[in-house]
Amino acid sequence: MALYSLRDPSAVSESDRPGQHVFRPSGLMISIHCVRDTLEAIELGRPSTQTDRVLFRDVDVFALPAREVVRRVGGLASIEEDPDDTASFIAQDPLLSFWRPFAADDEPEEEQGYYFSSILVAQPGYYGTPA
Repeated sequence: MALYSLRDPSAVSESDRPGQHVFRPSGLMISIHCVRDTLEAIELGRPSTQTDRVLFRDVDVFALPAREVVRRVGGLASIEEDPDDTASFIAQDPLLSFWRPFAADDEPEEEQGYYFSSILVAQPGYYGTPA
């Protein structure tokens, strides 16, 4: 029900699936992952405009360059490069996963690699690692 409340009734996306994911007018995608009616994770996709902002302890995770997000979040929580994907990063406490399709840290024009594309917030152990 909380996910449904994030929809903008005046601008419902054709891609919306109210019980699974919604797209805000800004392009922000909000998706939930449930197993047996238990919420395990929430994934947020980068908006195309700054109308909606996603903050983790005052760090704007989609507006700042990926390396800057890692630097700032690293001052608040332990964050490491994903061993399977060097363009992505994982913080364990709380469990946050920062993803982009490739790294382009010195190329601001290359948005998909310069900024994170999605952020996942999950229950401890979501990736099969101990809580």
